[in-house]
Amino acid sequence: MSKFRKKKKGMPAVNTASLPDIVFMLLFFFMVTTTMRETELQVENPRLPSATEVKKLEHKSLVSTIYVGKAKDPKYGPSYNKIQLNDKIATADDVPAFIINERSKVPENQQPFMTTSIKADRESNVGTITDIRLKLRDVNALKISYSASKGDN
Repeated sequence: MSKFRKKKKGMPAVNTASLPDIVFMLLFFFMVTTTMRETELQVENPRLPSATEVKKLEHKSLVSTIYVGKAKDPKYGPSYNKIQLNDKIATADDVPAFIINERSKVPENQQPFMTTSIKADRESNVGTITDIRLKLRDVNALKISYSASKGDN
């Protein structure tokens, strides 16, 4: 009598040749579809004053933006003197705390290069912008950029 043995069939090997293609395809997909969080404007899109000379800010990561204009939400009133810091409506008294918070996010050797950009609507009160400037001076934030649109509107 002869012995018949069944040959054990193991699991077939998994072909991993296409694995790098799949990984890079997923990586590319997420890079294309992901958006960086930007500040949601609580004030209406500012109609910036026009300018004849415009200088581009070099290091956008070192720029803190303050928006001044009319609030989108009617609960803040119809005035064009609303100040937005990050994603909330604030007052000029909140500006020093905002700047100190922004400084804490930046390495100490880059803090002297920080710039504060004020994007104010044409209809905004100059007194509000002056109040902001005085509060910035209190925390030694002396590099201020007044954003404007290029050319005539």
